[in-house]
Amino acid sequence: MKKIVIIGGCAAGPKVAAKCRRMNKENEIHLYTNEKIVSYSACGLPYYIEGIVPKIENLIIRTPEEFRDAGINVHLDHTCTKIIPDEKAVIINNEKVRYDELVLCTGARAKDVKIEGGHLKNVYKLRTIQDGIAIKEKMKTAKTAVIIGGGYIGIEILEALIANNIKVTMLEAGEQILSNFDNDIAKIIQNYIHKKDGDKVEIREKTKVDKIVGKDEFVGIITDSGEVIEADFCIVATGVMPNTEIASEAGIETGRSGAIRVDNRMQTNIEHIWAAGDCCEKHCLITKIPMYISLGSIANKEGRVCAINVSGGDEKFEGVLCSFVTRYFDFTISTTGLTEQHALEYSKFINIEPISATVKKHDRAGYMPNTNEITLKLVADKRTGEVLGAQAVGKGDADKRINIATSALKSKMTVDELINLDLTYAPSFGTPIDPLLEAAYKLKKIIDTKRHS
Repeated sequence: MKKIVIIGGCAAGPKVAAKCRRMNKENEIHLYTNEKIVSYSACGLPYYIEGIVPKIENLIIRTPEEFRDAGINVHLDHTCTKIIPDEKAVIINNEKVRYDELVLCTGARAKDVKIEGGHLKNVYKLRTIQDGIAIKEKMKTAKTAVIIGGGYIGIEILEALIANNIKVTMLEAGEQILSNFDNDIAKIIQNYIHKKDGDKVEIREKTKVDKIVGKDEFVGIITDSGEVIEADFCIVATGVMPNTEIASEAGIETGRSGAIRVDNRMQTNIEHIWAAGDCCEKHCLITKIPMYISLGSIANKEGRVCAINVSGGDEKFEGVLCSFVTRYFDFTISTTGLTEQHALEYSKFINIEPISATVKKHDRAGYMPNTNEITLKLVADKRTGEVLGAQAVGKGDADKRINIATSALKSKMTVDELINLDLTYAPSFGTPIDPLLEAAYKLKKIIDTKRHS
């Protein structure tokens, strides 16, 4: 019988615990979290703030009592401060706890705001249940807000605030919102936001926050140009960073991304210590280069693989394609693999010559009453024809096309092979030539021209 100690209770940790219990009924399993709840969907927090999810309890996937009924010991409000690998022990709430196998699922936290005034009241981040509750409560008495950061969390928070009649100024330090999209696709998203809610939303790119101002409470921000933007509250959505401090102090290696380095079995460089979820570095299946991405779907997959191996099995997590989807109300935003810009950057290190094709087309037969347009961009390697990535946005079924593209990427399909996919068709579901395949045809022409030149 083994004693398995798991640190972290959001997504990966509970998955490890539950799967370990199913794998072996005899092992002693302890799950420690520094929060007051366990096993919840952080991804659902923007929709709780918006009001689509009516109660915060709806985001709780499994209660401590349910875990305990399954024979899993859950410890709330317990903080791990030190790992002692030589003794196979950890320090939790100032007590030494021994383990046979240790699994780190310490997750990630919102990036530290290195801006003067970031500590003021009514300056929020969104990472935990308590963050979501605080923002929703403040929203009841507010009329204006500033969102710092234009990534996918920023877009989801933007929808939540606009749905509750809050006027919003979104500030993005980079060249564009949604940096995991090419600029031309990001512009389509931004234009739609302005078209739909231009009287409530102002988006400013290339705008850095110099200072957050207020005496005790937030009253506004000062940009790097000296402009003052006043608002009732502020949400900082500048991304997340992995919680790796106790791991690093114990000699557990971190990778180039700053997250914990694990092999494809989720094992760290120290025997009997494993890691899964948002604290871990990922392996990009396209570039073969380590990277960092924080998604609940990946955390659950890693948790499953980790639990199987901790329990004596042999399972591998091959890596990620950076597949992603979100929305702005009825406008779907989805991508997988490399953008054209990222592919061009990676071409300095890997042998590819990126090309792209963009199509704008109905998602189903144009004469159907429920048809909508989507814009789809497909990226491939001009030399080999291999598909490298895809982006799709619009009021239609954009994500359906991206899910097909992920299969193409995983199978290392060429454009020629993608064209020959036998996709389903009926007027109420698609078009005779799917938008994804139409983009592939356009790329094929480019590639064939090179071959015959």
